[in-house]
Amino acid sequence: MKKAPIHLALMASIASVMTLASAQPASAIIVYDPSNYAQNVLTAARTLEQINNQIRQLQNQATSLLNEARNLEKLPLDMLQPIQQQIRQTQQLIQQAQRMAYDVQDIQTKFAQQYKSIDLTASDRALVQGAETRWQNSVAAFEDALKVQAGAVGNIEGSRAAVESLLTASQSATGALQAAQAGNQLLAVQSQQLADLTATIASLGRAQTLDAANAAAAKAQAREQLRRFLAPGRGYVPGNTQLFHN
Repeated sequence: MKKAPIHLALMASIASVMTLASAQPASAIIVYDPSNYAQNVLTAARTLEQINNQIRQLQNQATSLLNEARNLEKLPLDMLQPIQQQIRQTQQLIQQAQRMAYDVQDIQTKFAQQYKSIDLTASDRALVQGAETRWQNSVAAFEDALKVQAGAVGNIEGSRAAVESLLTASQSATGALQAAQAGNQLLAVQSQQLADLTATIASLGRAQTLDAANAAAAKAQAREQLRRFLAPGRGYVPGNTQLFHN
């Protein structure tokens, strides 16, 4: 008779526990799924790797922009103006050539008159004057050559200083543009040196050519004067002769 109440109490307790369990929401029940957890970790790792890649790309782009900015920087050294000044000085020396200057038409006219087509039938006085003119041409040409050579030698120090400065600037260049500009200016220095060399060779060649032409014309004139001296009936008449005058 006493067992019945105990049985009923046990049943009531079980029923109350089941009622409480059924009354809790489904979210309150935590279920651990290993495969789902591993998938979430893998997804997070991939996302982090993508973020790191994007950061590296941004860093590379920033570095590239900085390099491009350096490549666009101009060379602070400019040697073109003194180089051009040296070239102009050489040109001025060439333009100051005396008598038979560096002009094609002028050379053709004067050379034909004074060297190529000498009038051997002219008087002795005219022949002497022609010889003097040719001698003065040769002397003036050699003087011009000496001036040009002196100018070229004077430009050597300026060229050396320009090359030294440009080489230093090229070695310390921060970008491609600065290196290219230094290289271009070095080429300009070489062009200036070639201009001096060309002017020197041209002036020396002019002097030597005029001297050789003078020697050839002198031979032709000497033969004519000797023929006149030995001509029958004329004989030798002594007198005062002035070959050259100041």
